This record gives sequence, C-alpha cells and structure tokens, in this order.
Amino acid sequence: MPESNTISRLTGLRILAVDDEPDILETIVDVLDGATVDCAKSYEEALAKLDSKAQAGGTRAHYDLAVLDIMGVDGMALLQQTVGRGIPTVMLTAHALNPQSLKASIVDGALSYLPKEELANLAEHIDDVLDAIEKKQSPWKRVFSRLEKVFDQTFGSGWEAEDPDFWSKYKSPSYGVLYHPPPSKS
Repeated sequence: MPESNTISRLTGLRILAVDDEPDILETIVDVLDGATVDCAKSYEEALAKLDSKAQAGGTRAHYDLAVLDIMGVDGMALLQQTVGRGIPTVMLTAHALNPQSLKASIVDGALSYLPKEELANLAEHIDDVLDAIEKKQSPWKRVFSRLEKVFDQTFGSGWEAEDPDFWSKYKSPSYGVLYHPPPSKS
C-alpha cells in the first residue's frame, strides 16, 4: 500500500496506462490508488484515448502522466506521442529490460523506466518522479539511485561500459536534465 503522502500526490491525477496484459493494467489501477487511471490494451486504443475529445470544452483529453509498456503495445512509438504532448512518461517493461531499451527511453524523453518486477512500487516510483519535477531535479538520477542494484543484477556488472559517458551523465548528481512542461495552450 502506498504511503499517505504518495496517495495525496496521486489523488486527482489522470494517468494513461498502456499494456497488453490485463492483469498488469489491473495491478496498475490498484497500486495507483487515488488517481484516475485510463487503461488501453494496444497502441491504437492508447492513441484513440490521447486523441479523444474531452467531454466538456472539446479539447483533447488531458493526462498528467503516462505509464507505457515497451513491448506488445509499441511503447517506444507511444512514448513519442506522449512526450510530444508534454505528458511525463514512465516506461514499464519485463521483456525489454536491457540497457538498449533503457537508453532509448532516456533519449526519446521518458522520465523513468521501471521493471515490471517492481510494479508493486509504482506509486512510490511515480511520486519520486513527480517530486523531482517539482524540485526541478533530474528524475533519472533518482531512478538510478533507486534501481541501480536491479539494473546491475539484470544487466550484469559493467553494463555501462559500452557507453560510459552517456550513463555517467544521467547518474551524476550535477547533471541538469530537468523536465520542462510545454507552455499551456489557452
């Protein structure tokens, strides 16, 4: 169960969750207690939700955050869609858990990357990302602090050796990657 400050940060948020596994979507809804979670089981369904007109006002539906599976729903293409709309995005994966998809997620604008084995901690993970955004800090430094042991276990020791400059930049406490939301469209 998420801590109460995590629940309060999630309360009222509208989150788009996209995964081709219904049990994963169900778990996401359960762990994001307090948020309104719209679920999609495919790339096409997610795009329809992103493009749908809101009931009142006729503008596009607004999401505060997106949680996208990498495999099965073409999550990397969806990432381009969410980032293009200024939606902070967390990538979720089991089968694409490798340094290449992690790097692609960073390069393409995701603010976080979570192995599905850590799904029970999704609320705390999102809270940490949102806290970093509010404090104008890099969410990636926090991701690496939180998940470094998981990455080392999964990817093997020395996994960063293929591109040490890239990885050290995102793990550095002094690196200034900040989330800048797009200007609001009035």
